[in-house]
Amino acid sequence: MREGLGVALTAIVVSVSVLRGAGGEEVHVLPVQGSVSMLVTPAGNVTVQIGEQGVLVVDTAAAESSDALVAAIRRLTDKPIRYIVNTHAHPDHIGGNAAVAKAGATVGGGTVGAAFTPSGASILAHEQVLARMSAPTGSQAPTPTDAWPTNTYFGERKELFFNGEAIEILHQPAAHTDGDSLVFFRRSDVLSAGDLFVTTGYPVIDAKWGGSIQGVIDGLNRILELTVPKDKQEGGTYVIPGHGRLCDEADVLEYRDMVTIVRDRIKEMVGRGLTLNQVKAARPTLDYDGRYGAKAGAWTTEMFIEAVYRNLGGK
Repeated sequence: MREGLGVALTAIVVSVSVLRGAGGEEVHVLPVQGSVSMLVTPAGNVTVQIGEQGVLVVDTAAAESSDALVAAIRRLTDKPIRYIVNTHAHPDHIGGNAAVAKAGATVGGGTVGAAFTPSGASILAHEQVLARMSAPTGSQAPTPTDAWPTNTYFGERKELFFNGEAIEILHQPAAHTDGDSLVFFRRSDVLSAGDLFVTTGYPVIDAKWGGSIQGVIDGLNRILELTVPKDKQEGGTYVIPGHGRLCDEADVLEYRDMVTIVRDRIKEMVGRGLTLNQVKAARPTLDYDGRYGAKAGAWTTEMFIEAVYRNLGGK
């Protein structure tokens, strides 16, 4: 962690609490600012906005954490869960959809004071998320129907006004996947980035689901367009990553620069006709591996290099 950011976040960090589900799973709760908090589960980060009208949840972590997540939200407020927004369709971000939605209630008619139905919270996502979670008629869907989005958008953005706050849901095409969304809470000045931005490793590029290295860089640049730093680049707009610690604009800037530099190095090697093995041997990520590299796990440094290489036209 940068030393300055550690100072800037001191007041926030001391208020972290740990809540547990019925099975003993831990959820760490970090109030960010305004009406927004960050819930840290073993699978990744969840964003919650709480107000008079109820609760809005961004991503629902993995299925095995859903009981703990619902319990944590219930400990924070007795207001009903009204909306779930999915930033993309990977299981560690939509796994708890069914359980969290079941614990909520949809706003009937969409107006303040309207009746509420017991059918569960509304699940909102880009239409590509629904396409990835469902399947053509007659085929087996990868996820159960009660976890699917009940409301989708197909353009560049979707707008909500909830709990006295304007919320922008912004599609970022061909980035981590083809259905990524950023969720920007304008009054609280907090942005939930999903896996477009993480602090735990190199960006995951899901090429099978339409991801690309340039789309990731475009998404990081869009975050930088939306965020405004406080004095000396510390604080201001806070960014909740899909995985990792709470960040501000300077953290996203450093990450964007790293990804761009690695992209440019591999692009130059592709232009010279180097094979994938030659590119790996050249170690284009070497000076960043101590911070972001991984030799084992679901996403290794070599997997990242290969994804960028192939995405840039390497043979």
